[in-house]
Amino acid sequence: MEKSNNCSGKDSDRRHRLHELVIALIHQQDELELIDAEAPNFSGNSSISSTGEEPARWLERNKRIIQKYQSLVRSAITLDALLDSEQSELGRNSQH
Repeated sequence: MEKSNNCSGKDSDRRHRLHELVIALIHQQDELELIDAEAPNFSGNSSISSTGEEPARWLERNKRIIQKYQSLVRSAITLDALLDSEQSELGRNSQH
């Protein structure tokens, strides 16, 4: 039971580190667009049709924004793994 709590504590710490890394990466961005939550309405009753934006463009824009966020998350995971490997390497070197 204690091992389970220890693992969940490590997972929680890792999630917290990843969260902090993602926030730091977001702060480094010049401008980060937000997803347009209003879906296109093919009946023509949405704000998209009133702005003249086609549903395909709306979808492509949101897809591009999601890919940007995914890239930031993958970068944070990579940075966290590098930091973790450096810390474990330092721990092994200090034991010798």
